[in-house]
Amino acid sequence: MTVATIPVLPPQPPAAARVRSATDGLRSAVTEAGGPLLLVGVALAVGAGVSLAPLPAFIGALAIGLVVWVATHPAHGVYLVVTITPLVAGIDRGSVIPVLRPNEAVAALVGAALLLRWLVRLRSTRDVTLRLTPLTTAMLLLALASSVLPLLWLQVRNQPIASDDLLYTLTIWKFFGVFLIVRSAHLDERRIWHCLYLSVGVAVVVAIVAILQAMHVGPVISLLGNYYTTNNNVNALGNSRGSSLLALPIAVADLLSFNLAVLVGIMWVRRRTSPLLGVGVLILLAGVVSAAEFSGVLGLAIGIIAVCAVTGSVKILRYVVPGAVFAVVVLWPVIQTRLMGFHSTYGLPQSWTGRLVNLRTYFWPTLFSHDHFVLGVRPAARIVAPHRANGFIWIESGYTWLLWAGGIPLLLAFCYFAVTAGRSGMRAVRSGLPARRVAGLGGVAAITITSVLMIFDPHLTYRGSADSLFVLLALSAPAVRHVQAGDSHG
Repeated sequence: MTVATIPVLPPQPPAAARVRSATDGLRSAVTEAGGPLLLVGVALAVGAGVSLAPLPAFIGALAIGLVVWVATHPAHGVYLVVTITPLVAGIDRGSVIPVLRPNEAVAALVGAALLLRWLVRLRSTRDVTLRLTPLTTAMLLLALASSVLPLLWLQVRNQPIASDDLLYTLTIWKFFGVFLIVRSAHLDERRIWHCLYLSVGVAVVVAIVAILQAMHVGPVISLLGNYYTTNNNVNALGNSRGSSLLALPIAVADLLSFNLAVLVGIMWVRRRTSPLLGVGVLILLAGVVSAAEFSGVLGLAIGIIAVCAVTGSVKILRYVVPGAVFAVVVLWPVIQTRLMGFHSTYGLPQSWTGRLVNLRTYFWPTLFSHDHFVLGVRPAARIVAPHRANGFIWIESGYTWLLWAGGIPLLLAFCYFAVTAGRSGMRAVRSGLPARRVAGLGGVAAITITSVLMIFDPHLTYRGSADSLFVLLALSAPAVRHVQAGDSHG
């Protein structure tokens, strides 16, 4: 792998200045992101105190206000998506908002606002051009190969298109939309820093909830049971796995590993650390361990290796290794519970043997018969199983899912996307812009973790963590055009 050269930086400031500077980015990010958050808070307070208008009217007014705000302050829309998504992604679709998850509704409103802004600018200036970059082209091919081609193949075979099929064809388009939201805001260097600090800050919150949940501390599990469950499976919250605010332990591990790479990148680029950044490293490491997923720990190790390879330095191990040891000691009861799975009849955890049985019984026979692996079986990544508690059996293998959903075209599209994303991230790391270098490092680590762990699960589609992957890729990608002087970034 190409090793990035580290430019010569000016001498370090005094220790006191370094400590103060460590909190400046987060404070500045929170301050600037406060606009849309304050707008939402005021609207909710007004709605709670004044009951004259019906709830739908209030929600409609709030949505219109948010669209207008983001249309005039596009960067704030990105802040909102980056901040809100990890906090509400685990709320089941339709439980609060019909059809959508709350973060999907927020992203849809922000996307509509930015589209409106683009249309107004197109009409007024007529000089706004669209240009596909290699990365956007790769994402577009991935989205088409996971939606249009599989649906056409179902039509050719005279197979019915179920609602589940349509739902799964929208998955990659949703993440592509998140990418376009970040790109269309045309963030400058300062605002990219804001997004990075907000991303890490929210990841720390997710990690703390995961740790408390895994350790059965306080009323965390009962509070999560009100909204953060998958298919209303409340019992899963008490199995010593930190599903946190994503309602999916492995997605929590991915999200925290991605943001750990970002946090390490901040220390690498700025050539300094502080107690605040060190505590962040400890919390993120402990959060990964609290997720109690073997593939999550593997992903963490892969991310650390990727960061060391890209930066050409192993100095980060000075922070990661002691932090990992601390996390293991503190969370040993969680780890011990997970290791008990190896005391089963087959010497392997039931989740491992069950995964293999499901693949051999329900998916591989169909996939590899009648050459279905060439163009896929159907977009839906699960089959109905009334005898199961949750009613479905999911494909617990990412590359099997690629072949099942779209065959060889989707597999090739993913490989092209992964390579293109990695190259884009490496270009950002080699650039002279500090914020983009950090985002590029996080993007390289994220796509590397995702590509390897796709052997076990479809990590490309996990709520919360996949959003973070596409956000990092968008933040690290170079601008598609130069913004004219006087153009407002919000």
